[in-house]
Amino acid sequence: MQTGCCIAGGGPAGMMLGLLLARAGVEVCVLEKHKDFLRDFRGDTVHPSTLEIMRELGLLEEFLKRPHQELTEFTGIVGGIPLRIADLSHLPTHCKFVALMPQWDFLDFLAAHAKRYPNFRLLMQAEVTELLTKEGTVTGVRAMTPDGPLEITARLVVGADGRHSTVREKAALAREEFGVPIDVLWMRLSKKPEDPNNLIGRIAAGAILVSLDRGDYWQCALVIAKGGAEELRAGGLNAFRALLARIAPGFADRVNELRVWDDVKLLTVIVDRLRQWYRPGLLCIGDSAHAMSPIGGVGINLAIQDAVAAANILAQTLRGGTPGIEELRKVQSRREWPARMTQRLQLVLQNQVMSRILRLTHEPKPPFALRLLDRFAVLRRIPARVIGIGFRPEHVRIAAQTIVPQQR
Repeated sequence: MQTGCCIAGGGPAGMMLGLLLARAGVEVCVLEKHKDFLRDFRGDTVHPSTLEIMRELGLLEEFLKRPHQELTEFTGIVGGIPLRIADLSHLPTHCKFVALMPQWDFLDFLAAHAKRYPNFRLLMQAEVTELLTKEGTVTGVRAMTPDGPLEITARLVVGADGRHSTVREKAALAREEFGVPIDVLWMRLSKKPEDPNNLIGRIAAGAILVSLDRGDYWQCALVIAKGGAEELRAGGLNAFRALLARIAPGFADRVNELRVWDDVKLLTVIVDRLRQWYRPGLLCIGDSAHAMSPIGGVGINLAIQDAVAAANILAQTLRGGTPGIEELRKVQSRREWPARMTQRLQLVLQNQVMSRILRLTHEPKPPFALRLLDRFAVLRRIPARVIGIGFRPEHVRIAAQTIVPQQR
């Protein structure tokens, strides 16, 4: 099989890049190793920067018809004291909120629109196993499918296959891993009509709990010390339920919904970054290039920004040619700074704030910075911009393709 661009990974970065390249007239094939997008506890926050891209593509109105919740303000409780932290209502974007939507709905939406183009192909249950090379240049991939092995040659291979990227490993691209003092346990708890809608975080003695409104349930994340999951399991499920009830007394009447440990999923937090995101014939983007911490839920949006930048820089060449090293370098040059800045901020919060909270044996007092944010509304615009837009937001700058889309 031959194509212009072969994208490994059908996550946010891969699907957005596939849609943008197909829209620009590039022949593109996306390989997704799973049979569908239905995987729980993935990044489900679609930030204003991403919603702005959907608007530029003319897809926003249809996208927002899908079931979602809208978060316009971030609040928290520290030591029992409620605090307002971020206000998105003043962002210079069309949508001044974070849309909470299951990631599989987002990916299904992108896939449905990409499939309208005859030059787009999505192969499910197609897992990349090897890179094809010729004289030091990547020329394609070998993948395993339900019908057997498949070889795809392409002018460019893009690794968008996540933090455990096979493409990155096979390309032998060196990465730098940063020490992370936390892991996260994800779980679901039911939502009641009287529950607040905008509550995000709770900080208590030695514990941090984040809750995201998912309509009829809360998607909850308990931040724990790195490697602490086994100790919690050893203490028993009753003790774990009691811990949740102590952090969030409002959830005490529903912690018994966690019936077995299988109801609690461990996310091992990794923060790393490739030193070089490319080699001849190959480029890595998203988590394959820079795995992010779950802090702020910004990983999905950084991945999408990478995809937009890559499409802007490479689409014209990919219509009929092979991007050279200089073009691939431009993508990294464009996106490395925002990735570095975001990771630096996340590492500061993890190492200097979260790790200290997890060691506390008494109820914390709200720090001075959070008290300032709560008191002065204008200051809440700063974290709102960092979370909602981020560093160096991208915009769709490639012309719409001339191929007539297929009707769905």
